[in-house]
Amino acid sequence: MQARLGWQSHPTIAARYLQKLDLSLGSVEDWVGPLGLSAVTAYFGLRDVGALRPNDRVLVSAAAGGVGQIAVQIARIEGCHVVGIAGGFEKCAYVQNTLRAHAAIDYQAERDLAAAIGRACPEGVDLYFDNVGGPTLDAALAHLRPHGRVVLCGRISQATAAVPYAVCNLSKLAAAHGRMQGFLVFHYHQRYDEARTWLAARLREASLQQRLHVLEGLELAPAGLGMLFRGENRGKLVVRVAANA
Repeated sequence: MQARLGWQSHPTIAARYLQKLDLSLGSVEDWVGPLGLSAVTAYFGLRDVGALRPNDRVLVSAAAGGVGQIAVQIARIEGCHVVGIAGGFEKCAYVQNTLRAHAAIDYQAERDLAAAIGRACPEGVDLYFDNVGGPTLDAALAHLRPHGRVVLCGRISQATAAVPYAVCNLSKLAAAHGRMQGFLVFHYHQRYDEARTWLAARLREASLQQRLHVLEGLELAPAGLGMLFRGENRGKLVVRVAANA
């Protein structure tokens, strides 16, 4: 069973809020990873909000994270040219070698992220899947192609910022006749089965995977949250309440 339970070892919740896992689609671990809500978020963000099309030039930030991993792979599976942005050599190697993005940009190693995006996407960006906001969003907007789309999925770079970052390149969006749209995956609740059917089929084909970073014990949940904000997780961060849970 699964539900939105909060940080609890023994939650009390009405049965109507519980969902039985369909293990014909994948294992329990798959339901945490590539069939989980982060994967469903990537699915609807790319398809419904981003209007993903074959041959699109797709840029994904936080490409080694929970949502980003799946977004990179969906775009690749759909025949797009995919570039991922991640922090550090190891994450970028994972994005390029394991997730099979066409290129990866290490934002920690770049003094000029906009220039790095220009080198990796010399023809520009049709679809930018934004998980971080802030300066990364600004840098991506500088390379938006005509009628480009920006999917606002997350803004983790701004979650703890003392002063919100002021995006400067909105004029680029207007000049490109582009579109920038945010969304919440919970609004797609009635269509979760659609997403999971597609994701499960890709799992069976071995064209989709997700790396989990598992912390053992509920007491590590606060530390895990800090890891997310500092970009210290290596994959989708998961806290296992107990070994037999």
